[in-house]
Amino acid sequence: MYLVSACLIGINTRYDGGCFCHEALRKLALEGKVIPVCPEQLGGCPTPRDPCEISGGSGSDVLDGRGIVVSKSGADMTAEYIKGAEETLKLAKACGVKKAILKAKSPSCGSGLIYDGTFSRRAMPGNGVTAELLIRNGIEVYSEETAGDVL
Repeated sequence: MYLVSACLIGINTRYDGGCFCHEALRKLALEGKVIPVCPEQLGGCPTPRDPCEISGGSGSDVLDGRGIVVSKSGADMTAEYIKGAEETLKLAKACGVKKAILKAKSPSCGSGLIYDGTFSRRAMPGNGVTAELLIRNGIEVYSEETAGDVL
């Protein structure tokens, strides 16, 4: 069983109200092997919503109180992103999930690369808030770009 970003299996949960449909992940979902999740929605964010990025570091910095999640319009969304990460972790633990495949570069779900906080679409090394919390709790995290490693 995999925890998978809902937007990757065709559910309209992205900040812009859309999705990315990754065919291999959608097939896994149709086989009943996926638990879809949107940490932003679990944290209380609406869909659609203002795009957000991490300012002052990565998901690790947010969890350690050194960075924040900010919307493009300047709203501090840190509390919502932390709540969404915590709710996602609860779900993963309740279902015995050991692997997650999450949306690349997202401030919640990004693994290995996230956007740099300038809203210029520049990526930098780091994990999103949810990806980091899952990793800290022993769950392997992949993006749709590295999902071939586990599928």
